[in-house]
Amino acid sequence: MTATEAGGHAATVEFDHVTKVYGAQAPKRGTPGAVNDLSLTVAAGRICVLVGPSGCGKTTSLKMVNRLIEPTSGRILLDGVDAATRDVTDLRRGIGYVIQQTGLFPHQTIGDNVATVPRLLGWPKQRQRERSEELLALIGLEPTTYAGRYPAQLSGGERQRVGVARALAADPPIMLMDEPFGAVDPIVREHLQNEFLRIQEQLARTILFVTHDIDEAIKMGDVVAVFRGGGVVEQFGPPAEILAAPASEFVARFVGADRGLKRLSLMRVNDLSLEPAVTAHVGDDGAEARRRVRADPFQYLLLLDASHRPIGWIDQNHVPASGPLHADLVDSTSPLLDRRTTLKDALSMLLDDLVQAGVVVDHQGAYRGLVTIEAVMARMRDTAVEPEFPATAPEVDDQAVAATSATSTASRP
Repeated sequence: MTATEAGGHAATVEFDHVTKVYGAQAPKRGTPGAVNDLSLTVAAGRICVLVGPSGCGKTTSLKMVNRLIEPTSGRILLDGVDAATRDVTDLRRGIGYVIQQTGLFPHQTIGDNVATVPRLLGWPKQRQRERSEELLALIGLEPTTYAGRYPAQLSGGERQRVGVARALAADPPIMLMDEPFGAVDPIVREHLQNEFLRIQEQLARTILFVTHDIDEAIKMGDVVAVFRGGGVVEQFGPPAEILAAPASEFVARFVGADRGLKRLSLMRVNDLSLEPAVTAHVGDDGAEARRRVRADPFQYLLLLDASHRPIGWIDQNHVPASGPLHADLVDSTSPLLDRRTTLKDALSMLLDDLVQAGVVVDHQGAYRGLVTIEAVMARMRDTAVEPEFPATAPEVDDQAVAATSATSTASRP
């Protein structure tokens, strides 16, 4: 049985004028966890990231979905059904929940931890074990190696992966993730983010993901809700829209002055028209290659092997006037990119390299074209949109309701 055959389906999540008040006062800036008249819809199968500074209400909003916190007013609809009308135990067993410290049971094996919800649901032991092993394999932990271990025997990144597997065990239609990768180092964090996006491509669950990191929000979210103090959403929409056209001065400051560079993480080499290089194969006539490369402004020859895979660049002055070309003539190499490489990563590699032209290859490593710094920058300029608010716009009244109601149709490029 595959993960997608285990049952369940992605569900829509709708916040319908949801407010959470602590004490007798209405939500206001500086009221930690307060949420003010929140209305937004997350389409089935999408990742919605709730991002904002500490105490802005994003975690409170998340916890109201599985009723760890009850709203003061308003409704949260899961596939059109008010969560408040559901039995709370049944509701929570149908929602995956991942927190920063994983919350694994230290006295249980990894296999038993993953099978926690199926066990509570009364699944047969054989089915519990099969599901646990299936999910451990899905998250990249070999079941025969890890299933019998205990949480203390795993690294922080491995424990976090197990937390994700446990949340997926009963194939819930909704997953809640509260800063799930915040407690690991940056390298492990990036790996976990990539692994989770890979898993989401296969499973397509509806996910609400809380973070305070705008870069993580942009990378992980199909849609992003930017919160500010008092539980007010300043902007809700696809990451590209938020970066290109911040709705307010607060959003512009929060996403940062480098939002143009951040937009590059949403675009890929596949979005560019590739530029040609002067190429020749090992064994080709040097005289003909020399003639062609000297007529080209770039003045470098890209040498390919018999399978059309790049070997490296030969300066025009080093291309022989006669005789065959060979690999020893290569002066330098370029970063190898594929169609899925983000333009942000491509630009970083190009700036770090002597030859500032990336060679794009297909899945078999064969040459397809070039990406230059100029092409990346031109793409960024083409997608730039100036914000419509004045540079000296006044602060938005934190008492005002700024939540946006929308349904995500965005998709990650």
